[in-house]
Amino acid sequence: MSDEQQIELSLEQTGDYEFRVRFDGTAMPDITTDEASPLGGDTGPNPARLLVASVANCLSASLLFALRKYKNAPGKLATKALATLARNEHGRWRVTHIKVDVQLADAVPALDHADRALLQFEDFCIVTESVREGIVVDVSVRDATGAVVHTRGA
Repeated sequence: MSDEQQIELSLEQTGDYEFRVRFDGTAMPDITTDEASPLGGDTGPNPARLLVASVANCLSASLLFALRKYKNAPGKLATKALATLARNEHGRWRVTHIKVDVQLADAVPALDHADRALLQFEDFCIVTESVREGIVVDVSVRDATGAVVHTRGA
């Protein structure tokens, strides 16, 4: 059994800054992404919104997993996320902070071992912990002839 998994997806440009995202090898429906106006047409979430949604979703699912691990049947969670974007020293926009608030439907005393679940749920969150630690991203760009015109990383 391998300790690695891979996620494969494909993007196809369908408009100015609009892309169709396909989750290869799955039955998941495609999604549309787009940049916010005035650059894009707001036809779907942009990458920064997807990043924030991924962090909030992962934390919520991880908390649910941790609570259920102790045989709880918690009510529905409600999560709000707020991201701060600011320009870096080069004037480029960056996500500088993500604040996530998860609302439990239950009182903590009604949940078995809630203290343990609350201590460990963030550690189960693949996305949040990956973002916190940093992610190596290798990039290559090929032109129409197949020639590599840009690489960064390994």
